Amino acid sequence: MNIFNYDIPQIGEDFTTLFENKKIKVVRIVSSNTIENKQYIQDEDEFVIVLEGNAKLKIDGCTKCISKGEYVYIPAKTPHEVIETNNGTLWLAIHFI
Repeated sequence: MNIFNYDIPQIGEDFTTLFENKKIKVVRIVSSNTIENKQYIQDEDEFVIVLEGNAKLKIDGCTKCISKGEYVYIPAKTPHEVIETNNGTLWLAIHFI
């Protein structure tokens, strides 16, 4: 599998689990420019990096803009949501289970 070989969803985001074991889960996320308003509050810590594109996130009430090469760490139980993305934004997320 090539992480850069993907189709852009019409709306929302496409999540593909690349690897998972008892301690981590690695997910490729591809975003359209039409994002559903959905707040996430996960049980695990998450490290996410943008590989292509740009995004605007709201993490624990604070807005953060990230672009290609930038990353954020989101502690477990922290409310967060994707507010806006460029069409075809590619992310790599690592969840620490």
